[in-house]
Amino acid sequence: MIKVLGHPGILRRVAINVGAGFVPGTNVVVMGAAIAGGKLGWEMIGIRDGFEGLLHPERYPDGGLVTLSPELIENLDPATGGILGQAPRVDPFHVISGNEGEADLSDKILKRLKEEDFDALISIVGGQGLSILQKFHGKGLHTVCIPRSIENDIASTAISFGFNSALSITIEMLNKAYQAARSARKIAVVEVLGEQAGWIALQAGIAVRADAVLMPEIPCDLKNLASRLKDKISARRPYGLVVVAEGAKFVDYSKPPQVTGKADAQVPQRSGQAAETVATTLQPLIATELYPLVIGPWARGGTPTALDHQLGMAYGAGAVQVLKAGQHGVMVSFVPPDIKFVPLADAMSKVRTVPADSEFLRIAQSLGTYLGHRL
Repeated sequence: MIKVLGHPGILRRVAINVGAGFVPGTNVVVMGAAIAGGKLGWEMIGIRDGFEGLLHPERYPDGGLVTLSPELIENLDPATGGILGQAPRVDPFHVISGNEGEADLSDKILKRLKEEDFDALISIVGGQGLSILQKFHGKGLHTVCIPRSIENDIASTAISFGFNSALSITIEMLNKAYQAARSARKIAVVEVLGEQAGWIALQAGIAVRADAVLMPEIPCDLKNLASRLKDKISARRPYGLVVVAEGAKFVDYSKPPQVTGKADAQVPQRSGQAAETVATTLQPLIATELYPLVIGPWARGGTPTALDHQLGMAYGAGAVQVLKAGQHGVMVSFVPPDIKFVPLADAMSKVRTVPADSEFLRIAQSLGTYLGHRL
């Protein structure tokens, strides 16, 4: 790896890849980086499926690498599935391979990057990806990370790419659930994304006038929730809406986690579990019928919003600019109204949760939304 990327007139070869988990509009970030790099005369190359295109080129008709030419970028649809795919949900430093135990593929990846003559790597990743790329940086890889998170749970940035799109889709679907509950005269318990942070549940719940919002930051006593709902349900308004994040916590409630199956026996099956817990616990406590819904995973699809479109282009171009300046080992951060650069060591392993003094919590309370405790 070169020490300084330096003058824009010098031809450079920069790779771009995408971490695990689909986020709508990832193509926008790729476009931003490719356009900015192309203006400098750099060769911008995409790696298929994280590092898989490097490690297993024989699996891909194009050899696992995509030249992000001006012609390709000009015709790339921001709303379609990501052109580069996404990484499998594995840590390349700790890969479990059948009966062979655990393997460290990091040196093999670094060797392949060197063989392909890459000067630097731009990675579009979530929280775990930041930690992985920090390890690679510690082994000499020149990398810049772009924060990508549906849940907006990455610290050191005000908004992660993908959050606004997921929030908009969630609000749209919750509005439909609210109308359905109203027509059916039932209480809808709708699970949304948010395993570690309640930003989507809280902000979407405010937008749709939810009766209650349950999230990881505030444990909920379901008996108290039942009392609140009974006070609100009447002959005039025999319906309601409870928004619950998938990682919501409950007071005095314990249930062994379900698992996905033999191959993934250590991985809890979270999707749908929170909504089912709330609905089945509340049903005996209130007279009105409840029905659980899960819309969380569906918020990962669709067209990126105007905000994410703008933010994605800025993140991609910002990654190129920081490399041009000779910096690496950083995460591009949106600190309104500026784009800044945070050392990976400061950004990794930190979760951005809803703080106890959040103005959004006070707004929800002022609208009569139950949050699990009195502020």
